[in-house]
Amino acid sequence: MSDYSAQARNIRLLALDVDGVLTDGRIYYGNDGEELKSFSIKDGLGIKLLQRDAIEVVIITGRNSTIVARRAAELGIGEVIQGREDKLLALQEVCTQRSLRLDQCAYMGDDLPDLAAVKAVGLGMAPADAVAQLVAAADWVSDYGGGGGAVRQAAEQLLAWRGSLHTMLGDFD
Repeated sequence: MSDYSAQARNIRLLALDVDGVLTDGRIYYGNDGEELKSFSIKDGLGIKLLQRDAIEVVIITGRNSTIVARRAAELGIGEVIQGREDKLLALQEVCTQRSLRLDQCAYMGDDLPDLAAVKAVGLGMAPADAVAQLVAAADWVSDYGGGGGAVRQAAEQLLAWRGSLHTMLGDFD
């Protein structure tokens, strides 16, 4: 694995896909039409750690779901872009609004709609169970699958590269 410390210190924003990154990619439907998703509490703490280190987290997803908006609100994620298949264009719009360059962003995705964004950012990331094309394009690949701690590991890796992980974890001693 390469040393990404310089790039990580430059990161100001992490954009995340939902299905296959924050979840295991499965969608459950109840008898009354309700949609269910499972989110990892560990991933949520990883997001909180990033926020404490002044890394903004945004969600960019191709689907529309009230569950995603609810989870984002619980985690203090202020920007949730839903129903956007062109993830790179959505990310470019986010960057323009914040006067950021793409190299100041990290992006974690798992499937072909995420590929252009993963290639364009300063640090492209993927869960272990991402499609082969995305794994090949990513700078860093988690040991864990989507919804199973991949975001938490990505958060801790970013913080380690930035030199702030040890201090952050010390807050829990």
